[in-house]
Amino acid sequence: MRRLTVTDGVAVVTGAAGGIGAALAHGLARRGAELVLVDRDASGLAAVAAAIRAAHPGRQVWTHQVDLADGSATAALADRIIERHPRIRLLVNNAGVALGGRFGEVTLEEFSWVVDVNFRAVAQLTHALLPALRAEPGAHLVTISSLFGLVAPPGQVAYAASKFAVRGFTEALRHELATEGIGVTCVHPGGVRTRIARDARVGSGVDLVEYEAGRQRFERLLTIDPSVAAETILRGVARRRGRVLVGWSARLLDLLARIAPVGHGRLLIAAGSRAGTRRPTAERARTPVSGPRSGADPSSRR
Repeated sequence: MRRLTVTDGVAVVTGAAGGIGAALAHGLARRGAELVLVDRDASGLAAVAAAIRAAHPGRQVWTHQVDLADGSATAALADRIIERHPRIRLLVNNAGVALGGRFGEVTLEEFSWVVDVNFRAVAQLTHALLPALRAEPGAHLVTISSLFGLVAPPGQVAYAASKFAVRGFTEALRHELATEGIGVTCVHPGGVRTRIARDARVGSGVDLVEYEAGRQRFERLLTIDPSVAAETILRGVARRRGRVLVGWSARLLDLLARIAPVGHGRLLIAAGSRAGTRRPTAERARTPVSGPRSGADPSSRR
């Protein structure tokens, strides 16, 4: 399969109002793509679009403010996108949310919210926009899984479940679309420096004092600039790589999971105890696409 070029092609990016999503939008604009940007945060989305238009006069940028936790709203979004853009060169499913708390400390409603945003919306939007990808020769699909789509630490049952689902979905879809000339990439970012730890939703049964102590320690591990992460992703996508690992933590834990597929869990538990991250959030900020969160700032995202 040839290298992916996005010049003059349409690129759809969800979770584009900040973090990795905004950095991806800027990187794609520099590469000549016409952009369709999606986020729940209308003001943040407008700011990103304005910055791109200022830096790249004449570049087409369309924005859609949507809550991807709402299945009906997601379906309506897909209809609007495909009506205006019947051919899509690149779809980046980046939007998502984080939830801190062990399984017994979160409600099923909170658990379902994470799965709806992080997995159901990805599958729904991909399914709806697949005809537009098929209509564009050499199109490409990207899903952003997670470090916690490689390993599943305690305190992250909902998030890890959704990210492992994204990983499995993407890998199976890669095999299905290979004969159609559509590239598929699954991305596993490590510790990207965003507001994820600060702004994650907290399970209803979580001890907030203990959670906050762990969050502050965990936040120190987030060292990768979003622009660096975005460039790593875009270089991998240009080469049509099936999987992209971002950062040393993703590479290390991927290796650990391969070497000790069961035993690595004991190391995660021990490391979490030493770091005080019994109930950490996930490693990336992603678009807040549902209702209010405990201590959440609506500007946070992947």
